[in-house]
Amino acid sequence: MLIGLCLAGVLVSLGSGLFHLSRGGGEQDSAKLARALTVRISLSLTLFALLFLAWRLGYLAPHPLGGSGAAPTP
Repeated sequence: MLIGLCLAGVLVSLGSGLFHLSRGGGEQDSAKLARALTVRISLSLTLFALLFLAWRLGYLAPHPLGGSGAAPTP
């Protein structure tokens, strides 16, 4: 659930940045664009850290590339 919220936040921040970029206002829009970029980068790094942590704790497991469906043996 937390990973989904992070991903949704990244998408909302991306939309906000696009809005302020296309509006093309003055200093206020430029500051909001920079804030949206900062939020998006922070959320992306958090998302990566959560995925890595979930993998290390065993909540996520990679699947074989061949598509055979057999789980890898440790």
